[in-house]
Amino acid sequence: MTTPVCTNASQAAAPVPSYTPYTSFSSYVRARGPVLLRTARSLTANPSDAEDLLQTALTKTYVAWDRIEDHRALDGYVRRALLNTRTSQWRKRKVDEFVCDELPEQEPLPATDPAEQQVLHDAMWRAVTKLPDRQRAMVVLRYYEDLSEAQTAEVLGVSIGTVKSAVSRALGKLRDDPELTPVR
Repeated sequence: MTTPVCTNASQAAAPVPSYTPYTSFSSYVRARGPVLLRTARSLTANPSDAEDLLQTALTKTYVAWDRIEDHRALDGYVRRALLNTRTSQWRKRKVDEFVCDELPEQEPLPATDPAEQQVLHDAMWRAVTKLPDRQRAMVVLRYYEDLSEAQTAEVLGVSIGTVKSAVSRALGKLRDDPELTPVR
């Protein structure tokens, strides 16, 4: 049996303590770790980031363990460390913006032919004129005059529910109109 060689006799004589001052920290982490991890997950979108966040907060707690006077308030201390750490990460995050010589231009939308627009407008108007008078009035007020359902109901002296149902039926008739089928 070999004995370790020591350069300092006092080190060889000192017994290794079975209780370290941070045993209570270890037991706290074992007991409250899952709850604190759920809190960390609520602060981040990625579970791996949540684990890293909790590890950082627990490291800060470990460093301050001797200074924490009320160990009953540890959860609050760790939660505050989680929030502060997350806020610091958020402030330090890398912004992916790069300077370039020219701004990228968006593709221009194809210009619509005014004649095609007029054909569509005329076909739609002919289909609207085929509707019964009451439905036509509600469609015109809702979509041509851009009134709300409440305003349309007030103008016509009917309930909002009547406007909703009549406009719904009118739009169904317009969808089924054969003259508007090629437009779709």
